[in-house]
Amino acid sequence: MENSGGIKASLQGRYASALFDLASENGAISAVENDLEAIGQAIKESSDFAGLIRNPQVSRTAAAAAMDGVAGVLGLSPLTKNFVGVLANNRRLSALPQIISAFAAIAAAQRGESTAQVTSAHALTDEQVEQLRGKLEAREGRTVKIKTSVDPDLLGGLVVTIGSKRIDSSIRTRLNSLAQAMKG
Repeated sequence: MENSGGIKASLQGRYASALFDLASENGAISAVENDLEAIGQAIKESSDFAGLIRNPQVSRTAAAAAMDGVAGVLGLSPLTKNFVGVLANNRRLSALPQIISAFAAIAAAQRGESTAQVTSAHALTDEQVEQLRGKLEAREGRTVKIKTSVDPDLLGGLVVTIGSKRIDSSIRTRLNSLAQAMKG
């Protein structure tokens, strides 16, 4: 696992790696991965929740109680529930988004997958996502999981990030490049 792009070197990577090892021992990798995706989605959708995990003035006890409540609402597995409790007690909740990303990267590497973060100006249809997946899998030589997001500021085109590789075919970038070329 050391070759997963240096993920294990960071504090978040060490937490994610420890959680992955525990999940692996308990045959719960998929359950924990789903739990972490649910937590990540909750952080994105709830400014209150995002504020809670980033607020250093929330006591360990209050943070642990809040995370216990969140675990109940999201229906988290006991392993994930205990893990977020440890993060709360260690005052590491602010690292949760990075831990979620690191865990997903470790799990994907174990499965021989790559994850492509695809940002487009407009939502992609299922057919477009499948066409893109086919092209990326042919290019990468492995299974590619696609996570999509929308950024209207791109104007058109796509920005695809796989690991440290970035393919930017957005109209915004093309226009910026043209403007720079015209300047001199």
